[in-house]
Amino acid sequence: MVSAVFHGPLDAAIPDKAPVTINSVANKLDAASQKIENSTEKSVTTPVAASASTDWSAIANAIWPPVFGFALLVGLWALVSISTASSIPNPLETFKQAVDVFSDPFYRKGPNDQGVGWNVLMSLERVALGFGLAAVVGIPAGFAIGRFDILSRMFNPLISLLRPVSPLAWLPIGLLVFKGANPAAIWTIFICSIWPMVINTAVGVQRVPQDYMNVARVLNLSEWKIVTKILFPAVLPYMLTGVRLSVGTAWLVIVAAEMLTGGVGIGFWVWDEWNNLNVKNIIIAIFVIGIVGLILEYALIKVATAFTFEEVRT
Repeated sequence: MVSAVFHGPLDAAIPDKAPVTINSVANKLDAASQKIENSTEKSVTTPVAASASTDWSAIANAIWPPVFGFALLVGLWALVSISTASSIPNPLETFKQAVDVFSDPFYRKGPNDQGVGWNVLMSLERVALGFGLAAVVGIPAGFAIGRFDILSRMFNPLISLLRPVSPLAWLPIGLLVFKGANPAAIWTIFICSIWPMVINTAVGVQRVPQDYMNVARVLNLSEWKIVTKILFPAVLPYMLTGVRLSVGTAWLVIVAAEMLTGGVGIGFWVWDEWNNLNVKNIIIAIFVIGIVGLILEYALIKVATAFTFEEVRT
């Protein structure tokens, strides 16, 4: 039987196979190309649809948790207002009062009767002055303390001693020295916001790799070039973190300082509304202080992100 298969006609050896022609080959090539095109279209459209659904889920995950958290806060606030009878106003009453307050935030009816907008701007002006002075002094001091070991051992105990002091403890010193409420408030902001910048900048300088300093020593670079070309780029993320913490501290301090010094400012506005027993405006001021602080924090985080470079992985 085997010999019959090999020595017989070709059609008897492969009885089920059709003869191969040029047309059949062309048809098979067309069918194969059509399958490739169909699979390519599916592979292109499927990820697009998946990415679209992923974007919607990401947006939902970003929006709903904060909304739910704020709704929870309002619900707890409503329960507290019900349990305390008329002591704490409910959210609806406070919202109506807020609409009235922000309908004219920049009115002036006297030196101690101004809109919430003027009070916020005056507080921000004091924060800018005190924080700016702290940055001018604190950042170079942090570089020096981190760069030279003798300065680090000299000033670290002093920083550890003075940093935990309450902001309000510095206010009488400012009133005694500067003989005025406004410079005393700026002094309090300065002395309380300088420490995060000094500490973070010094830590950043101390964490610069020793290889960088060895290269600078080999190249015989001047101290100015070491600071500007090596230390500053490496320390910048640490420095911006200190700046962000200092701004938050300054905004916290100014409210307490203005409560005691008086004049125009969001802290004075809170204290004045308490003297008038206007609890609605006090709650509004709390939200204003929080929103302004959140904006400052978000802006500085964006600045820090812009100057923070991550290693690109291939």
